[in-house]
Amino acid sequence: MARLTGTRPVAARRWGCVASAFLLFLLTVQAAQKADLSGDATVATINHSLTLLQRLQELLQNGNSSDSVLRVRTAASDEAKVFHTHQLLLSLQSEVFESLLHNQSTITLHEPPETAALFEKFIRYLYCGGVSILLHQAIPMHQLASKYRVWGLQRGVADYMKTHLASESSQGHVVGWYHYAVRIGDAALQESCLQFLAWNLSAILGSAEWGSVSVELLLLLLERSDLVLHSELELYTAVENWLNRQQPEGPVAKRVLRAIRYPMISPSQLFRLQVQSPVLARHYGAVQDLLFQAFQFHAASPLHFAKYFDVNCSMFLPRNYLAPSWGSQWVINNPARDDRSTSFQTQLGPSSHDTGKRVTWNVLFSPRWLPVSLRPVYSDSVSGAVQPARIEDGRPRLVITPAMSSPDFAGVSFQKTVLVGVRQQGRVVVKHAYSFHQSSDEVADFLAHADLQKRTSEYLIDNSLHLHIIIKPVYHSLIKVKK
Repeated sequence: MARLTGTRPVAARRWGCVASAFLLFLLTVQAAQKADLSGDATVATINHSLTLLQRLQELLQNGNSSDSVLRVRTAASDEAKVFHTHQLLLSLQSEVFESLLHNQSTITLHEPPETAALFEKFIRYLYCGGVSILLHQAIPMHQLASKYRVWGLQRGVADYMKTHLASESSQGHVVGWYHYAVRIGDAALQESCLQFLAWNLSAILGSAEWGSVSVELLLLLLERSDLVLHSELELYTAVENWLNRQQPEGPVAKRVLRAIRYPMISPSQLFRLQVQSPVLARHYGAVQDLLFQAFQFHAASPLHFAKYFDVNCSMFLPRNYLAPSWGSQWVINNPARDDRSTSFQTQLGPSSHDTGKRVTWNVLFSPRWLPVSLRPVYSDSVSGAVQPARIEDGRPRLVITPAMSSPDFAGVSFQKTVLVGVRQQGRVVVKHAYSFHQSSDEVADFLAHADLQKRTSEYLIDNSLHLHIIIKPVYHSLIKVKK
């Protein structure tokens, strides 16, 4: 907490200007409320709120009738920024200022450079209730709002951060926002950042902010099966770069490397890593057993392998890989128009034993699926007439089914994942990820709240729905593995 010092006032200041401004504001609000409640056509609303805001800005800018002084100092400078303010306005917005100014007219605030640079914006918010910020200003503004207990601004900045995760920035910002959310204990912001990183990981892996990922965040990401990226090899390469840059201690490097899912990497790529990866050579002993198990997995049929090894663990569960062998992208133009269908093929599984085996999948998309309770029914009021259901009562439907069955499916079920891409702040990002298993062919809540009838729908990019369908083989042990 920054140090706060002050001096007692020598005389009372007049509040006429401030009190008059607030009286005008209250009268304006009262008049507006009466107008809303009255049905008299002669009643009109007279709204001078913009004029009031302008006068409040001038009050701060000119220091008219000021009765308190804030001196903001930083350790990096001998000069202080001086703000001539009004105790009433500061106290209305901040209980901290109310306490500090109770018996003082001049207080000195010690701030770090990043928050001191925004202090004028912060004070202006206290007068006018609005502020404009940039990505790099979000954390220091949130710090100011938290320190002086300006709860409305604190919530507003947190909401800004949640809605601007996809914004372009030269050095990246989501990783930094996540670490900040952890420090302040904001679970909602923390989860929003973590989900964004997981669903858009490929973009993060190649950015400048990947090097700033903490050990804790990296391990949290590596344990997730919903990571969206091209392949497990892409993830290993990024982890190798992170290890080379961070140079963590041996136990940390071991935990990180053992979180890679080596069975999801082909044998040829694994051989190349053993020969060419300095990181793998340096820590080979930490993952030797996992590499050996991965080669065994690729050499045997999954059915045979599952008799002797526990495949019901994350090591044998694919993540959301975007490579063509795992699924297909589907862009549906004018999705509100009519039903569509497509088909694609995936490899039966990640095992090299199944390299030549393919599964064909059929997909049906319907823009206006109706539950039984809302489907058209015959009406008694008009003989033979069908009461049409309203379009807005329906919701999109997506059905994914295999085109055939095969004995090769023994011991394997398929988890289907549908990614929905949207455009946010000029970038295409994953907004939703729907997953369902072989026991169901349909996504139960697929785009339940999306309005595809509107061309301006946030789910549409140039009036098209952008989907990426991923098929993830899930193996099951056929016998209980002895520990």
